Amino acid sequence: MMKKCKNDIEKKEKKIIFIYQIVLFFSIIAFWELFVRIGLIDSFLFSSPYEIIKLLFSYLKSNSLLEHVWISLIEVILGVTIGTAFGIIIAVILWWSDKLSKILDPFLVILNALPKTALAPIMIIWAGTGIKGIVVVAISILLVITILSSYNYFKNIEDDKIKMMRSFGANKYQILIKLVIPSNIVNLISVLKINIGMGWVGVIVGEFLVSRAGIGYLIMYGGQVFKLDLVMMGTLVLSILAYGMWKIVDLFEKYLSNRK
Repeated sequence: MMKKCKNDIEKKEKKIIFIYQIVLFFSIIAFWELFVRIGLIDSFLFSSPYEIIKLLFSYLKSNSLLEHVWISLIEVILGVTIGTAFGIIIAVILWWSDKLSKILDPFLVILNALPKTALAPIMIIWAGTGIKGIVVVAISILLVITILSSYNYFKNIEDDKIKMMRSFGANKYQILIKLVIPSNIVNLISVLKINIGMGWVGVIVGEFLVSRAGIGYLIMYGGQVFKLDLVMMGTLVLSILAYGMWKIVDLFEKYLSNRK
């Protein structure tokens, strides 16, 4: 009974928070449009919600937006999938070998501190100027942080649980498969959620540099021709796509949490 009441209170609180979020969002949009119309905000520099939505429907009607969205989505999905998978695999290898983790620790710290966006042009020259180069930039931004985060999760498993499994004759592989990875599924999904945002950063940077299509290209082109409503429209579409991908992973994370 108490658990049911607690769940009802949590659901009610979530609904209230959601209502506040909706009200805040539409209030910002309304004030933005109002300030543009009365001249408090320069429409040339900031555009207006009306002009952005009008341009969005124009791009949707011509089907040109879908092409840009599709290209960017492919690049992000490839970057996040490859970067996260390789990051977790490398983290497993580091967990398996304490000696190797100690050897590579300072190198990982240095790699994590490097300005990947500044090095993006070099990476694109190495990898190529097509989708491959953009995906490499996205991977470079999220790979090291995935390794460090996953490795820390693996390393922080309770020693008592590991000792108990060893007392039953479990080897290192069995500890990894039966304890370390299952205990960190939710944590690894949280890493994936972070990687979605970082993957979008890498893709947009790559598209700024070499792409002739994609959301990043739209934003860059809009800035070059001083068409700020195009810049804002691209930013709006980017926000929707990034949030949508994050929300899908978030729902999956909640599903797994509720199964425990």
